[in-house]
This record gives sequence, structure tokens and C-alpha cells, in this order.
Amino acid sequence: MNGNLIARIAVAVVAIPSILWISYQSGWWLFGMLLLFALVGTAEFLVREKYRVSRPAFWIVLLFIVLLFSVLSGLCPPAISNLCVVLGGAVADCALVLLVGFFLFSAVLFAIGKSSPSELFTCHSRLFWGVTYLGLTYPVVFLVGSGVNDYHGGDSLLFLFGLLWVGDTAAMGFGSWLGKHKLAPTVSPKKTVEGLVGGIIGALAIGVLMYFWKFNYFGLWHTLALAAGCSVFGQLGDLVESMWKRSLGIKDSSAIIPGHGGILDRFDSLLFAAPFMYAYLKLVAP
Repeated sequence: MNGNLIARIAVAVVAIPSILWISYQSGWWLFGMLLLFALVGTAEFLVREKYRVSRPAFWIVLLFIVLLFSVLSGLCPPAISNLCVVLGGAVADCALVLLVGFFLFSAVLFAIGKSSPSELFTCHSRLFWGVTYLGLTYPVVFLVGSGVNDYHGGDSLLFLFGLLWVGDTAAMGFGSWLGKHKLAPTVSPKKTVEGLVGGIIGALAIGVLMYFWKFNYFGLWHTLALAAGCSVFGQLGDLVESMWKRSLGIKDSSAIIPGHGGILDRFDSLLFAAPFMYAYLKLVAP
């Protein structure tokens, strides 16, 4: 057994129970864990995009992530709460103001040192995409974990993590065993249509198990639809992150997690699946 596989197993044995336990606590425990993931993921993004840690711009972006996460999660300092009140008490309005403000401010801030307008535009566009992607999705994971409508937040995250992790393993297995038709060869040559289907099957299996064990807030068909949708969006998130890495010519976002790569590598599926789950529980589920 090689060292990389041992590291992967050791990290999984410690990390999976810890993440699930914290997810079940909700509140500040969940807030702290997800904010940490958001900050580390943003730092990975910035380092890969060649923003130096020694420059103020690096830390300004991280501060913005903290502000945006706090506003959207509903757990924020009084000063930020007062800003929301000034804006009419709407969290969405406050978040929009923060995003627009960051967009305008960063356009000037990151113009310093850029050699040409085209370089500035590319750099600024990529930065705004990354900050919006990470700053908006992690709070949605927190909202799912805090409970949507009358659905228990801990059960919801247990359902989501379970189907994503098992679905990812099933996708790899089906892809290696039956994979013949490339899913997106220019983005991720190893991913296949058979792997996509296998991931959905794995997610459906977990959906059935969770329904009969714990996550039975609505009918089985709704549970299966939710599981399938989360699987599809999760695999889409994996493709989007692969697209970003391929544009930079890198394999992993970092090496911070031994044997697993970086935070962006491990939670790319979660960041796409959680918004789908939130919308389904909010708008579709009975």
C-alpha cells in the first residue's frame, strides 16, 4: 500500500466523522467550519491566480469573504446587522451592495501593476468569478444545515454529504469499469457518461437508505428526485472546478489535505449541490 493511499485513508477516517458531527451541531460550530473552508478555498484560488500573500489585496479579498458569509448566513456582528437595517432589513440587498462595492473597488485596486487593459480585464473577471462562486455558495450550505422550512438541518447535510461522497465513489467505479463515452473530453478527459450515470445510481441508493433510516420528511419520489438532482449538480460542480484548473494547467488547487489535494478539490461538488438542495426544499418539496 503506497504512502498516498495511506494518507487518503487516514485523513478520511478522521475528517468524515468530524465533518458530520459538526454539521449535526449546526449554529456556530457549522458557521466556523464552513467559514474556514471558504477562507482556505479562497486563499487557494488567489494563490493559484498569482495573488501574493504579502500584498494587501490578498487579505482584502479574504475580509470580503468573511463579510459576505456573515451577511448571507444571518450570523453577523452588530455593525453588519445595522447596515442591513439601513438598507431596509433585506439580507439580499446588503449582499448585493457588498458584491457591487467589491466589484468596483477591486477594478481599481487590481489595476495597480497590470501591464495592459486586456490583462486587467481578464484578471478582474476571473477574480470576481472566484469570489462570487465561493462567497455565495458556502453560506447556502450553512442555510441548508440550519434547516430549510421544517426540515432538520443536520439530517439535510447528512443526506447531502452521504449522497455526494457515495455518488463520487460510484462514478469513479462505473467510469473505470464501463466507461467508454467521454463526458467532457476537453475539460476532464477521464470523466465518462457511464461514470455520470453511476454517480446518479449511487446517489439514488443513498437516497433510499436515508429515506428509510432518517430523511423521510416527504415521499420517496421527492427524496429520489432530490438525490438525483444533487448528484447531477454535484458532478457539474466537479466539471466547473476541473475547467478552472485546466485553464491554469494545474492538477490540484493545493496540497493542504494529504492525499486529497485542496479544499476546492474536495468540496467542489458540495458548492453546486447545496444551492439545488436549498431551492428544492424551499420551492418544491411539500
